[in-house]
Amino acid sequence: MVIEVASPAKLNLFLAVGPRDSSGYHPIRTEFQAIGLMDEVRIDLDATSPSVEFLDAEIPPNNTVTKSLRLIAEFCNLPPLGIQIRKVIPSEAGLGGGSSNAAAIIRAVRHLLPEYFSAEDALSVARAVGADVPFFLVGGRARGEGYGEQLTPLPDPEPTYALVLKPEYGHSTADMYRALDQLEFPFAEFPGKVGYNDFERVACETTDLAERLQMFGANMAAMTGSGSAVYGLFERESEANEANRQSDAENLGQSWVVPFLTRAESLWIRSTD
Repeated sequence: MVIEVASPAKLNLFLAVGPRDSSGYHPIRTEFQAIGLMDEVRIDLDATSPSVEFLDAEIPPNNTVTKSLRLIAEFCNLPPLGIQIRKVIPSEAGLGGGSSNAAAIIRAVRHLLPEYFSAEDALSVARAVGADVPFFLVGGRARGEGYGEQLTPLPDPEPTYALVLKPEYGHSTADMYRALDQLEFPFAEFPGKVGYNDFERVACETTDLAERLQMFGANMAAMTGSGSAVYGLFERESEANEANRQSDAENLGQSWVVPFLTRAESLWIRSTD
């Protein structure tokens, strides 16, 4: 039997970064939103030996999925899982692709072995793998605090479409944090303005792309995470598609028109032949 697991990207609709604390990390305040840009995750439950294969991307052998599997094995005995992931979500984009893949595997094991791998175990593994991973166990829309792992689920959004644009260049998250460390600015409080992102302080070229999306008709536009992807929001899919055509005409980068996802739409697991 094969199961498929949702592995969506996310947007940060609000992202405030606090100063580095005694742990060496930056606390954040953010609002996450899952979107319909998804990697394809398939798990063969009849595999004779465990495997992890990434398609359409060069992923290092040590990655968020293999780390998740190592940590899950500390809680329960895993059967051989033949994991195949077709990458669609770009890397170095602020869209959370690696974190989403990790969460997909964690949710799959939780689905398969609920008596041996509890919700608390799943959350422990997610937190150990990365700060964004716990959000992908919650899905939909959620407020994140701490380092992003303290989550408050929020109501499902109104129907909204996003035009996501990834320029040719990527952003290293570590480099972006180092650049922010050179500046002084207040740690913005909730509730925050939709589209606020402290990383835009050190990403002028990328914020220019967000301004282009507004020129194309977006209600608002901003960078997600530490970039380099930006997004514009539209009430209608037709409006987003028209903006996408203008983006393509200017060769601004890879682009996708995708809906905001409800919690259920971002957390499905289904069996397939």
